[in-house]
Amino acid sequence: MEELLRQRLAAGFEAVAGEPVDPVVRRSERADFQSDAALGLSSKLAVTPRTVAERVVAATRLDDMCDRVEVSGPGFINLTVADSLLGEQLVAAYSDDRLGVEPDQRPEIIAVDYSAPNAAKEMHVGHLRSTIIGDAAVRLLQWQGHTVIRQNHIGEWGTPFGMLIEHLLDIGEAEAAHELSVGDLNGFYRAARGKFDADLAFQDRARRRVVALQAGEQVTRRLWQTLVAESKKYFDTVYERLGVLLTDDDYVGESFYNDQLESIVTELDSHGILRISDGARCVFPAGFLNREGNPLPLIVQKSDGGFGYAATDLATIRRRIQVLHATRLLYVVGAPQSQHLQMVFQVAREVWWLAPPVRAEHVAHGSILSPEDGKMLRTRAGASAKLVDLLDAAVTRARAVIDDRNPDLLTQMRAGVAQAVGIGAIKYADLSAGRLKDYVFDLDHMLAFDGNTAPYLQYAHARICSIFRRAVIGPDLETTRMLLTEPVERTLAIQLLGFGPVIGQVAGTLEFQRLVHYLYDLACAFTAFYERCPVLRADGAVRASRLVLCDLTARTLRTGLGLLGIESPDRM
Repeated sequence: MEELLRQRLAAGFEAVAGEPVDPVVRRSERADFQSDAALGLSSKLAVTPRTVAERVVAATRLDDMCDRVEVSGPGFINLTVADSLLGEQLVAAYSDDRLGVEPDQRPEIIAVDYSAPNAAKEMHVGHLRSTIIGDAAVRLLQWQGHTVIRQNHIGEWGTPFGMLIEHLLDIGEAEAAHELSVGDLNGFYRAARGKFDADLAFQDRARRRVVALQAGEQVTRRLWQTLVAESKKYFDTVYERLGVLLTDDDYVGESFYNDQLESIVTELDSHGILRISDGARCVFPAGFLNREGNPLPLIVQKSDGGFGYAATDLATIRRRIQVLHATRLLYVVGAPQSQHLQMVFQVAREVWWLAPPVRAEHVAHGSILSPEDGKMLRTRAGASAKLVDLLDAAVTRARAVIDDRNPDLLTQMRAGVAQAVGIGAIKYADLSAGRLKDYVFDLDHMLAFDGNTAPYLQYAHARICSIFRRAVIGPDLETTRMLLTEPVERTLAIQLLGFGPVIGQVAGTLEFQRLVHYLYDLACAFTAFYERCPVLRADGAVRASRLVLCDLTARTLRTGLGLLGIESPDRM
């Protein structure tokens, strides 16, 4: 609906202005939609904005779409959509599995880099945002018809694994496997680190073990694989608990690129952009300066011959373009990594890996803060809060809320509902905050059943499901015609038809708060409708029309929440 109006007005504005103009169609309190684009053309056309608006209306065919078109104030164009058109579009959406939302007409191969925990370390709160945002990106882009390649670039290579393998040998493989299998990765890592810091002999053994690992020595590689395999088992349990799509097939760790790093150096050198700086091989990508105004280096190979993160990151971007043939590369990584990633992207441009139509995007995000002091969320001991502990707390609190609100809910259903509500509350709070903003991790707010929260939306969905459990007979598409007799019905109808444009915007920007706020507004519109318009007690055509509105609302909530990775229980 909104897009149709935008296209019509765009033609009218172009006819008047002599060049393309975005009509900027928005929802309005004075009508269904409003355009204020005429205000910006007054000076160019040397007439008042109101005159511009009147000329645009005269040049635009709107009689088949709108019951009323008027110019108000200094030059606003107010549009009231015809009831007949609203009804046609509602019935079309109702009969479509995709709710009237077309897949993207230009599907791409999209690589999404997200989550990326470190092997032999537990996932902590710092991994939550990348995992949730990345999962939502994967779900939405897949639904839009793109081929999405998930990339979980875990840290499982380098110097720390020398000390970890030596600690594994000290305590025995069986005991190490047991410790890791019960999820005590942090304890295992701390014990190894403690030995490394306190024992010079252990340090020497660890360093020699790193050399053996990098050389491919058989026993060392096998022990390393044990550490990585047990870490992946732990990660998988967290991903399952969190309800994200990542699987074993998506792990592509640092070690995968180890034998490709020499060729990275060779290729950069062949393009004439490699420089020696203090014995290290560096690239100085254009546009990046340090505080003194000097070119900022990206260190590809250290003076001792070792490779750092930059070399691996360059290898990943090359592979995703040249081997996976991705044309859109998404890196869901915290905002502090912005400069590093932009430097990597610039180097990729300078060697022509990254050239149109291929583009790389840093999907940056902020941090999670403590409700107690507003600082980074940590444990009382000062360590980063374990992710699994946060998930457990949310589900436990959700179970208590469900038990209190609906004691008649079958016991066997409560665990599943608590899981959906608790995990959904965390995801929704994260995505509603806006990617670049920090937000406070407040379970009391997240689990509230009123306000802009997941439980509020989930309850709206469950309430509609209860209507259809009592309805017995639903609407018949062959005979149903939409009768929007109340203002709240019309408001709900227009909100429902706004789903497609929101999906299109979010697919481009990955600003998931837009979808979150759309769904909240939809739930609010449904609540107002539900309170004022009897559904099952209505008669004939009105009842059928209102059942269509209920069904479309439930399906839109369920689809929208599903794209965010949030479940919609039928009962709560």
